[in-house]
Amino acid sequence: MLGSSKMINLDQVRDCLDRGWIVLAPNHRLCPQVNLLEGPIKDCRDLLSWVYDGGLERFIGSSYSESCNLDLEHVFAFGTSSGGSLALSLVSHDPWNRRLRGDGGDVNNVQGYGVPRLVAGIFNMYGPCDFANECWTQKIAQMKLPSHLISDFMNKVYEEDPVPIEGGVSLEGQANGPPDFSDPRQAFALSQVANGSVMDAVYPSRKWEEVDPLLNINSGFPPTYIVHGGADTKVPKQLSQKLYQELQDFGVQCGMSEAPGEEHTFAAKMEVGSSTWDIQRRGFDFLQRLI
Repeated sequence: MLGSSKMINLDQVRDCLDRGWIVLAPNHRLCPQVNLLEGPIKDCRDLLSWVYDGGLERFIGSSYSESCNLDLEHVFAFGTSSGGSLALSLVSHDPWNRRLRGDGGDVNNVQGYGVPRLVAGIFNMYGPCDFANECWTQKIAQMKLPSHLISDFMNKVYEEDPVPIEGGVSLEGQANGPPDFSDPRQAFALSQVANGSVMDAVYPSRKWEEVDPLLNINSGFPPTYIVHGGADTKVPKQLSQKLYQELQDFGVQCGMSEAPGEEHTFAAKMEVGSSTWDIQRRGFDFLQRLI
């Protein structure tokens, strides 16, 4: 619902560039006018298809004088918070695998996580998952909202045309000043998070098997590394721990690190060379070892 590609941590981008990697930082359509599957997830999958279909190679060839040999065997996905969930969505859904484990679900009615080709690895920083967990319906006392917000004002977000691809603030804390509650989008999104209704806002059908990374793990899932803040109040670390356990249960190559004392905003405020920076960097080192 919020944020944009301008808000990513540029030190992380520089780390990737220093490794000889090309970095693509896409915008995507924002909920709630489009739902999570038909908006953000589809847009990211379309970007992945464009890369695999030669779009990136053609763009580089037409825009730069130097040539570049792209290693399409090692396309990685990385993201923080909602971006972590989107990175985890760039996989193939295999309901049969879960069915054999007795997890239930109607195989014939699952649209799921179909992509034309898997990414080679995923680095997920505190991405939401386990969307049926009761934590998603609990209010967050630490988030203080103005008392004057009314639904008619906030629902103006549904009138935005075209569907925006940038929101003026993010939960990472990147913005020019504090949240602007005179902006219907910021007021709407932050009130959903604070009041425990964010998942219903972004995926009203509640068919979690279509969008929940936790429900889409199987033995063919790409190698995945997870980093989560130990003091995260917006996405409890237990959700990532559950995801990590599921990856292990299916025999997926994976790893996880906890950043002690860090809140949900820590990726935006890391300092290069700090203990937190070194902890999160393990995710990129994990991807490096896959090459």
